[in-house]
Amino acid sequence: MLRPMDIWRCAIVRQSVDAILRDGIDPAGVVWTPDMPPLAFRADPFGLWRDGKLHVFAEAFDYRTRIGHIDVLTYDDGLKLLDCRTVLKTPWHLSYPFVFEADGETWMLPEAYKSGTLTLYRARQFPFVWEAVCDIPLDGAAIDATPLFHAGKWWLFYAPSADKAARRSHLHVAWSERLTGPWQLHPLNPVRVDLASARPGGVPIVRDGGIVLPVQDCRQTYGGAIRLLTITELSETRFEASDSAGPAAPAWMAPFTEGFHTLAPAGPVTLIDVKRTTNSLYGNAIRIRGIARRTLRETGVLP
Repeated sequence: MLRPMDIWRCAIVRQSVDAILRDGIDPAGVVWTPDMPPLAFRADPFGLWRDGKLHVFAEAFDYRTRIGHIDVLTYDDGLKLLDCRTVLKTPWHLSYPFVFEADGETWMLPEAYKSGTLTLYRARQFPFVWEAVCDIPLDGAAIDATPLFHAGKWWLFYAPSADKAARRSHLHVAWSERLTGPWQLHPLNPVRVDLASARPGGVPIVRDGGIVLPVQDCRQTYGGAIRLLTITELSETRFEASDSAGPAAPAWMAPFTEGFHTLAPAGPVTLIDVKRTTNSLYGNAIRIRGIARRTLRETGVLP
């Protein structure tokens, strides 16, 4: 029996991340992104405001093809959907489209570990046209790479891809003087080994010079919940952190209460995703066919 399939759903919450952490998610403030076809979903939402519009970047995945790509959904300031289109598609799976601004440019650092590397993209025409700028060589292709400029340096938090178990339980760190590198690996990697609080899950929250990194609790299931990793010491040679509970998917979000793995503040709003699972015969048939097609592509039998 195949394990249940994750079906994620993204939402924009009309609350700051601090309000969510303090009061929980207000049902009146939730704007769901559009439904996807059966056995397809969007996940990993990240957002940027530009000229009064909110641009939500997310992984779009279909179990029929099993190769994710990046969509952008554009909303007006009242959170009315204006446009939705695909902006980045490659032969390999893409997810976790971390978008951010730095050095007068707009950047995206999507996960693409199947490509064997981590590639930094720059907006040539925001939000629709992106160009690859450079690869970031680390200790293998990074998963859910999360950049942060802090204390005069760029820091990168990520999960390693070489070992399947470590993808959910190990946190690695790298640092650089410049976004484009060269990047230095932290000598304590993995700086944290914990199935409950290692894999990154959103935008770092900086308060009074301290860093709170949303991380995924994978003890019960992949992306089962968000926890908050408070980093109390971060330097080129040291790392100290402790974790605490994060927001949970409330019961009124049912059936999307089986997981919560992105917490991404974007100004006055916060982007989240939550999941349900399915294990239908039809779904498994579609999934098996998708796995077969992907295998044939990877072996060169299919284009």
